[in-house]
Amino acid sequence: MSLVARHLEENGLPTVVFTVARDITAHAFTPRAVFTNYPLGNPAGRPQDPENQRAILRTGLRLLAEATAPGTIVETPHVWSQDTAWQRLIFSAEQPFLSEEAEAQRQAELARARAQKLERHQSA
Repeated sequence: MSLVARHLEENGLPTVVFTVARDITAHAFTPRAVFTNYPLGNPAGRPQDPENQRAILRTGLRLLAEATAPGTIVETPHVWSQDTAWQRLIFSAEQPFLSEEAEAQRQAELARARAQKLERHQSA
C-alpha cells in the first residue's frame, strides 16, 4: 500500500494508509499513515466494533487534514485486548491461522469463490 500511496501522492491525490505493521510502513516511507497495534489484517479496527473502527477512521481523516511533513505516522492509543499473547504468537506455529486446518479452509473458500465467479461469467 505504501508504494501505491506514494504514486497517488505524486499525482496529486492525498492519501492515508492504515497499518498494523509500523516498521514496514516507516521503511516504505508512506506519505501519511495511521498505525494501530492490532493483529495483521485489522488496520481499520476490531471486527464487529463500529465505534473502534470510526475512531481509527477519524484519526486518519485528522491526519489527512493536519499532517505537515511527509512520512508522518500517527499511533492510535487503542488496545486490541488486555491479553497480549497475540503479539508473542504472531507468525508462530501456535498462531491459529497458520494451522493446516485453517489453510485447508482458506483454500476451500478460495476454490468456492473461483467457482462462483466462473459460473457468473459463464451465465453472463
